[in-house]
Amino acid sequence: MNPALLKKLTDEVICKLWNPLKRPSSRSTSYLLLPPPSSPLTELISFDTADGIYDLAWSESHDSLLIAAVFDGSVKLYDTALLPTQNPLRSFQEHTREVDSVDYSPTLRDSFISSSWDDTIKLWTLDRPASIRTFKEHAYCVYSAVWNSRHKDVFASASVDVREPGSTMIIPGHDFEILCCDWNKYDDCIIATASVDKRIRVWDMRSFRAPILVLNGHGYAVRKVKFSPHHRNFLVSCSYDMTVCMWDFMMEDALVGRKDHHTEFAVGVN
Repeated sequence: MNPALLKKLTDEVICKLWNPLKRPSSRSTSYLLLPPPSSPLTELISFDTADGIYDLAWSESHDSLLIAAVFDGSVKLYDTALLPTQNPLRSFQEHTREVDSVDYSPTLRDSFISSSWDDTIKLWTLDRPASIRTFKEHAYCVYSAVWNSRHKDVFASASVDVREPGSTMIIPGHDFEILCCDWNKYDDCIIATASVDKRIRVWDMRSFRAPILVLNGHGYAVRKVKFSPHHRNFLVSCSYDMTVCMWDFMMEDALVGRKDHHTEFAVGVN
């Protein structure tokens, strides 16, 4: 979530990323949507792209900049303060297959990571056209890579398989493919994972042999999970069941809200 935009609104901000067509390689549109109090979602700006978009991430240092993970293997930089015809500002092209996730570092200025179906994770900075490092531990496509909110050199990644050694820790989290993960912004030992098995699992890295909580509520694979930057216990998820769910994992009935406005797969939340 963009903190600058959040100040203009109520406590709830939903940034919705969607592909209006079934084929991921088709043209798609990214929408920046903000809900004013007691009003429907309002479109502020949209960007048409030649290929499907799998993920978005706001810059941590420039409140109008965001990056997009694109089906063609590129990472594109957009500026919401400029006209759509003036975007994208830049295209970072090194991945050989579609880029599945992007994440800005909360502590390293202008640094971000991307994960791809080419089995790699790449570290980038805005001032360089080429990546500054490539991580090749995974043996299969990397669905998600996310920075730790406090430790500048730590990030987590989600895939089906991983090669040893090299990783700091490996969590055999689900029975099926893990599609995404995210760190809690208030506790750097808490991480959430989501899977094809339709479940979200919350883990404590200090004791990771079993999850501290399993969240059930989606009808199909959970494509993305994201912790709130403003509330410790709150997270949001989206799924191939076309819904977006809001959770409070400290409540007995953790599912606190569900949105079903999508008519196609919901693949990203931020």
